[in-house]
Amino acid sequence: MSSFIETIFRSYRDYANYLWMEVTGRSEHHYFYWLIGLSLLVWFLEFLNPWRKGQPLIRRDFWLDFFYMFFNFFLFSLIVYNALSNVFVDAFNEFLAVLGLENLVAIEIGSWPGWTQYLFLFVFVDFIQWNVHRLLHRVPWLWEFHKVHHSVREMGFAAHLRFHFMETVVYKSIQYIPVAMIGFGIDDFFLVHIIALLIGHLNHANLPWGYGKVGYLFNNPKMHIWHHAKDLPPNHKYGVNFGLSLSLWDYLFGTAYIPKSGKNIELGFEKVEEYPSGFINQVIYPFKKAFKKSKN
Repeated sequence: MSSFIETIFRSYRDYANYLWMEVTGRSEHHYFYWLIGLSLLVWFLEFLNPWRKGQPLIRRDFWLDFFYMFFNFFLFSLIVYNALSNVFVDAFNEFLAVLGLENLVAIEIGSWPGWTQYLFLFVFVDFIQWNVHRLLHRVPWLWEFHKVHHSVREMGFAAHLRFHFMETVVYKSIQYIPVAMIGFGIDDFFLVHIIALLIGHLNHANLPWGYGKVGYLFNNPKMHIWHHAKDLPPNHKYGVNFGLSLSLWDYLFGTAYIPKSGKNIELGFEKVEEYPSGFINQVIYPFKKAFKKSKN
């Protein structure tokens, strides 16, 4: 128990130092400024060539989404996630030690060229996340958390990171073991994270991009808008277009759906107009709903 307490204290200290270095520009990668820079870039593209001409550059809930960006990327880890995840990793490693195992590596790709390892990681993780995304729509209690993301009524780049912090827990927990089973030679996945961040910003942006051959590979605004459609097709009641970075999974597994231009379709879900507004209300809403349900 004392070792776990030490892990918690060390995690808070180390992440606080990391965040300070990010903000002061002394970090190795400056992820904080990459987030700001890519956000400003895509926002500028929305200004230059908007798909929905009448949508304001500072659209509905723009600042709410902007806060979600920084909370989900930095503040949540500082408050609790980094410490809990490190405790979990330590506990998991101790469990492996009891079984006489040092790690779970089942496929060793560390001898591959670096660029192939990056490519494999990008595709492999995206496929896992595509499946997790489907779970968020199909499992009722997970959907209650995912509703935060689908409460967006006007689409723009910052909507990419409006999501409940429990999604981070779900995604990271499910993908931890599959990724741990791959023996990577590279230990710095910064490039993969940046590419995924940029694609996510772009497919939520108010930009007239999509279709064509590239659209069969990468997610894009004209495809992803249908994922946020309020009215879903009867044969896809749980949703469509689940791809995060890559759209090819939806085409391969029959969940791709672009019946027409979705430029001006209504976004959200049934009774979205009654959904709470504001960060605190949206974050606690799934827990309140689950508590009320447990009492009935």
